Amino acid sequence: MTPQELKASILQLAIQGKLVEQCPQEGTGEELFQQIQVEKQALIKAGKIKKEKPLPEIQEDEIPFEIPNSWVWIRLGTIVKSISAGGDKPKIFSKSRTAECSVPVISNGETNKGIFGYTDKAEITERSLTVSGRGTIGYAEIRTEPYVPIVRLLVITPLGHTYLEYIKIAIQASTEYGVGSAVKQLTVPMLVPKLIPLPPLAEQKRIVAKITELMPYIDRYEQAWNKLEDFNTRFPVEMQKSILQMAIQGKLVEQRHEEGTGEELFQQIQVEKQALIKAGKIKKEKPLPEITEDELPFDIPENWRWVRWGDLSQSIQYGYNAPAQEKGRIKMVRISDIQDGKVLWDTVPYCDIKEDDIPTYLLGANDILFARTGGTVGKSYLVKEVPEEAIYAGYLIRTQYSSLLCPEYMKYFMESQLYWDQLRNGTIATAQPNCNGKTLSKMILPLPPLAEQKRIVAKLEEILPLCEKLK
Repeated sequence: MTPQELKASILQLAIQGKLVEQCPQEGTGEELFQQIQVEKQALIKAGKIKKEKPLPEIQEDEIPFEIPNSWVWIRLGTIVKSISAGGDKPKIFSKSRTAECSVPVISNGETNKGIFGYTDKAEITERSLTVSGRGTIGYAEIRTEPYVPIVRLLVITPLGHTYLEYIKIAIQASTEYGVGSAVKQLTVPMLVPKLIPLPPLAEQKRIVAKITELMPYIDRYEQAWNKLEDFNTRFPVEMQKSILQMAIQGKLVEQRHEEGTGEELFQQIQVEKQALIKAGKIKKEKPLPEITEDELPFDIPENWRWVRWGDLSQSIQYGYNAPAQEKGRIKMVRISDIQDGKVLWDTVPYCDIKEDDIPTYLLGANDILFARTGGTVGKSYLVKEVPEEAIYAGYLIRTQYSSLLCPEYMKYFMESQLYWDQLRNGTIATAQPNCNGKTLSKMILPLPPLAEQKRIVAKLEEILPLCEKLK
């Protein structure tokens, strides 16, 4: 049960006569109602309040629930002096209190108790109950100081026998105020005939006292609930981060001597890379700086090796810049075409490109695309399949790497905290944050043997979906 549901349940018990016991010696709601009518007629006769049109008799099918025999159903307008609505903002007005403007201007609102500003003259000086007609509809607050109501704030002015604290509870317990679709509101014509269960005055006071006693417990429950909700929200995300961290630290699966070492794998990749350079299939690049001791964020197993992304990749290349078209030579994948780790191939646009340039930008299986700018900077996508020929757009970077590596391991690294920390350090902070290929090339990552990479991926694919279910 949410805190809101708990509070609503207690308020409902209160107006159903189930929160405190009934005491016969306290009289009846009918007797109280008649006392209020005598008082009201005397004020009308004295010209202090206006005579109003009689409200319709309460019909059986209007009554929403049973109440104790000593209670009575009444219409709200019959037991109060008046119900009115606030108007426009005063002409003399200040956002802050000054010597001249010291009277609070009250509008709809809950978090700030409805304080809108200050003016010089009060419209209401007697104790009253305000009810929000818009925004936080039905929110009620008892006012004891002079004020000016505005923006259709509803004001209930009591009679001598009207116990505002109970009326406030009865209004807050109601949930059917909102009308309309675009703008929900509560109006005077809706509030005046509102059905209210009326207990004897002494019982009203005991109901209010009981709710006042319970409210601190409800507040504590709400605090605990919010903490639990926050934990439940953060827990799957934090667990996912923790699992990925364990994976790249070599703590997710065991190490096996027979699988070789990260060093051996790294040397095989370098041999392969040099052969491709010699054959003219990839370009020779400037050597990357050696990894220093102070760059290492944590310890890794002895058979692993720290490497730079650029030493593993065969190319890190920016995409092709061209206008998107409904028709064209070839499809062009953009950042916006990648949603939830998938390319929405059906909506990928086309572009025109020279035939000679297509091989340079042609997407292939196991390519990793990397967003280099905007709100998605750093987001990556592992290309699993390309259903038709496609290239990639200019705001993306494509990295290709050795077939001696496990593509999924590389992709999981790009979801780890270590990756994001390095990305942030290399991101250029502008209105549109961006990152370049050099940042990616210089990133360090832990390199396990290939067989262990595959076992890490298998374990992650087993565990991570459980985190998603927790979300």
